[in-house]
Amino acid sequence: MKKFMVLLTAVSMTLLVLSGCGSKEQESKETTVQENETAQTFTVGFDAEFPPYGYMDENGDYTGFDLELAAEVCARRGWELVKQPIDWDSKDFELSSGSIDCIWNGFTMNGREDAYTFSVPYVDNSQVFVVKADAGIASQNDLAGKIVGVQKDSSALAALEGDAAELAASFAELNQYADYNTGFMDLESGAIDALAVDIGVADYQIASRGDGYVILEEKLATEQYGIGFLLGNDQLKDQVEETLLEMAADGKFMEIAEKYGLEDSVCLGK
Repeated sequence: MKKFMVLLTAVSMTLLVLSGCGSKEQESKETTVQENETAQTFTVGFDAEFPPYGYMDENGDYTGFDLELAAEVCARRGWELVKQPIDWDSKDFELSSGSIDCIWNGFTMNGREDAYTFSVPYVDNSQVFVVKADAGIASQNDLAGKIVGVQKDSSALAALEGDAAELAASFAELNQYADYNTGFMDLESGAIDALAVDIGVADYQIASRGDGYVILEEKLATEQYGIGFLLGNDQLKDQVEETLLEMAADGKFMEIAEKYGLEDSVCLGK
């Protein structure tokens, strides 16, 4: 009987030890799962045809001024950045559905202040007209009777449909494009006579295409860029904005701006 009781005790202790190990292993797994679930992703919606703010480089990677800013914010906050190219016409649906956390891609604040929760402005931008250097177009008055291009749902289009509607009425046509790369191709081929575009985009395109283009001196409109969050999402806006201002203070923001030739356009870090 004593031998039996000793054996029974030994078996019980073994089961208890094994049970404890299993419990610790399960607890460890649950902790890992919880840690993974709390790791934050930050999904940025952007137009992949909008250099230098967001575009695909020669290696097939998405890059640009805004995407590098977002990457630095994520690196500092320990977040995982998800770069989500979107159809610009669908940006509001993408944001409201939760497919993206913000619109960060040369996004104009002016006139949209009540539709989104915006960060502080970080770029002072202008809308301009780009024409061929030999087109004989020196001012906006020379655009009368000409074919002009613009991107759909853009700030330039909003200006031409708003304060500059009288100017737009003088055009022979106003063609709308899904992206500015296509617009510049038509300008190059002569299908349009001028293209209304953000000055940062204009500078980038002209630098990459050569000296055959000029920017008309008179501005179509002026504006500022901000990061657009879902209306009421102040918590996420505050987190991103705090880090962006930190980057401006320590010089990283300006370092990235200089990489893309935007140091004269930015309004942070000066």
